[in-house]
Amino acid sequence: MHSTARLTLLAFVALLSACASSPPSAPDYSPPPVVDASANDVLISAIGLVGTPYRYGGNTPDSGFDCSGLIGYVYRNSAGISLPRSTREMIKLRAPNVGRDQLQSGDLVFFATSGGGQVSHAGIYVGEGRFVHAPSSGGTVRLDYLSQTYWQKSYLGAKRVLAPSHLAQQP
Repeated sequence: MHSTARLTLLAFVALLSACASSPPSAPDYSPPPVVDASANDVLISAIGLVGTPYRYGGNTPDSGFDCSGLIGYVYRNSAGISLPRSTREMIKLRAPNVGRDQLQSGDLVFFATSGGGQVSHAGIYVGEGRFVHAPSSGGTVRLDYLSQTYWQKSYLGAKRVLAPSHLAQQP
C-alpha cells in the first residue's frame, strides 16, 4: 500500500474511533512484515515521547496522544507498521499472543481499565517490567510498571507485532 493511501486510511480510521471507543466491526487485520525495523527503534521513539500531553483522539506529538494514538504513531514512524486506530481493533490483530512471562520489548500490552473484560487501554512494553502509555486526561505519556496493583488487576494480555528477528535482545 502506498504511503499516501496508508495515511488516508489511517486518518479515516482515526476519525471513526479513539482509544476506548466502539468502532464498527472491522475485518481481521494482519500487520505487514517488518523489513528493517527493530524493537530498539520502537523503544527509542516511545520513550522519547514521555511527557507529551494526553489528548483524547490525539495521535501526534504536537496534538498530544491517547493510548492507541501513541502506539500507532510510534509503530508507523519507527517501524513503518500501520496499526488499527483503536485498542479494540489492536487486540484483535492476527499477531502472536504473548504470555506475561514472555514479554519482549516492543510488545503491545492491553488492559481493561473501564471495568469488565473489555479492552480499553494499551501500551508498549519496554522491558524490565515497564511499559510506555498515554494514560488519561490531564496526564502525560509516561512509564509505569506492570507490577503496580492497578495494572496487574486490569491486565488482559499482549501481542507481538514485530518479527522475532527484530525484537530487542534482553540481557
